Amino acid sequence: MAEQPITIQGHCDERFSAVRAAFEENFRERGELGAAVTVLVDGEKAVDLWGGWADGTRTRPWERDTLVNVWSTTKGPTALCAHLLADRGLLDLDAPVARYWPEFAAAGKEGVLVRHLLSHRAGLAGLREPHSLEEFYDWELTCARLAATEPWWEPGTRSGYHAMTYGHLVGELLRRITGLMPGEFLRQEITGPLGIDFTIGLPREEDRRVAELVPPSAGERGEQAALFAQLEPVAIAALANPAVGAGIANSVGWRAAQIPAANGHGTARAVAALYGILAGRGRIGGHRVLTPEAAERVREGQGACRDLVLGAGFERETEVGLGLWLSGKNGSYGPNPRAFGHDGFGGSCGLADPESGIAMGYVMNRMGPHIADDPRKMALIDAVYAGR
Repeated sequence: MAEQPITIQGHCDERFSAVRAAFEENFRERGELGAAVTVLVDGEKAVDLWGGWADGTRTRPWERDTLVNVWSTTKGPTALCAHLLADRGLLDLDAPVARYWPEFAAAGKEGVLVRHLLSHRAGLAGLREPHSLEEFYDWELTCARLAATEPWWEPGTRSGYHAMTYGHLVGELLRRITGLMPGEFLRQEITGPLGIDFTIGLPREEDRRVAELVPPSAGERGEQAALFAQLEPVAIAALANPAVGAGIANSVGWRAAQIPAANGHGTARAVAALYGILAGRGRIGGHRVLTPEAAERVREGQGACRDLVLGAGFERETEVGLGLWLSGKNGSYGPNPRAFGHDGFGGSCGLADPESGIAMGYVMNRMGPHIADDPRKMALIDAVYAGR
């Protein structure tokens, strides 16, 4: 039986016609299954497109309000929450983490600063002891183990991607200060008041709207296996303790858990809005969320280096700000080296470029083999700037 043709819905300003073309090309040539992309310019929607299928069997069309797990694109909203507290004077980015979380000072971590957590420089990219998925869902247990463990490297000296631990480290600071779990703080302070369709910890009644994640192809999984064979112990701890993938992320347990590093669920429109707060220097849609100074701090570079976790797949140097990655000379978030954003495992992306007023959210359900810079995402970014 021939595959049903893909119908692209939504709108696209004429000057961004290249974005529509790239979005359609992702389906024809880059294996896209279901996806959506939203581009904001100065807070206004210039592109809002969706299409394809919300499940691997191609029985559910991707709708305007389809949600999907965006993996590490979640880290942007989590960092935004921390900067909101800092902006209110409740969190000092240069203070020791132990000021807010006393148990954290164990195992030589008394000098680890809040900025080290935000910039993946705390040396806690993964736990040394085996940590099951069920244990990972246990917030207090995971945080207790992180507080007790010793760093993999001298904190503050290098960055190493805290793929899964980032959300618990930053999220526990939020909880210690506010008494709220990260997902509830995000809802109460940002997404609820602004009407942004994004959650950390998906309410069960929203399951019907969620797209099924589909794993990479067999060939692409072979590429992943070859990459993992080159990894150092710290990278294995960061990326595979516990091991996660599309199947796990489709489960009720994963969706419902508090995983502020990796289980945000939202639309492309929601991702664009959250990153749009930063592109708007703290303001979006007439709402002031952060002061301009606080929004600018998010992209305060902490030093370029070859990442200690992603080194096997990222031979080039990268630089992390205080929560998000800088585009830099690699152009991961467009030609402006001071643009910034975050990718999600398998392809998704949030982008903020204050100089051009551009924010972008791209979400999808057919995962590629990439942790960052998926070809589908890069094609869309190139098209956005062709229209700017």
